[in-house]
Amino acid sequence: MARRFAAFLYEGVLLFGVVFFAGFLYSVLTRQQHALQGRTGLGVSLFIVLGFYFVGFWTRSGQTLAMKTWHLRVTDTAGQPLGWVRALLRYLLSWLWFLPALISVWALGLHGGGAIIGSLLAGIAGYLLIARLHPQRQFLHDAICGSRVITQLPARS
Repeated sequence: MARRFAAFLYEGVLLFGVVFFAGFLYSVLTRQQHALQGRTGLGVSLFIVLGFYFVGFWTRSGQTLAMKTWHLRVTDTAGQPLGWVRALLRYLLSWLWFLPALISVWALGLHGGGAIIGSLLAGIAGYLLIARLHPQRQFLHDAICGSRVITQLPARS
């Protein structure tokens, strides 16, 4: 579980660059003049870019860059690489990490950065707890879509 969480944190660092570049490209292509202009379009664009990132890596090698670093691989329950449909379903369901917290922030009308970050951290902690309670220590999105994350250490020479 610690290896997966470390990969999750490292993925966040790597995705900062992906999101920054995609956001910059969006603002140039749409001639965005103000940060709040086109927020919905930017959000949809980033959702699609992140989908291509994850689904592309998961179907090609079973590993994102962070997963390679931490020697993790995503497979189906039979140990085979994910197909496009299962990888896309996994991507969509992986938003369960954040969705309850984001909905609560919206429903409660929270606007302060501390309240939003606190809600997100509580949601992530709850999601980790659910994985601890699963018999195979799987995250909810993996259990639902029939995928799993395995540790694949390199062979020693």
